[in-house]
Amino acid sequence: MLIEKIGTNAGLVWSALENGELSVKAIKKATKLTEKDLAYAFGWLAREGKIKFNEVEGELFVSLA
Repeated sequence: MLIEKIGTNAGLVWSALENGELSVKAIKKATKLTEKDLAYAFGWLAREGKIKFNEVEGELFVSLA
């Protein structure tokens, strides 16, 4: 059950990133995920090599790889 939820949330993050790079804050707002669920989704996508991270002036941005 938890694996399915993480996969579903990863899909929400993926959809939010389809139009380009977003800050973590913007992704959280767009997906309405909790910090914990967002972290799990990032982990899932990062492990599969589907996203990349970029830190700019202390703010973390995420984009599709």
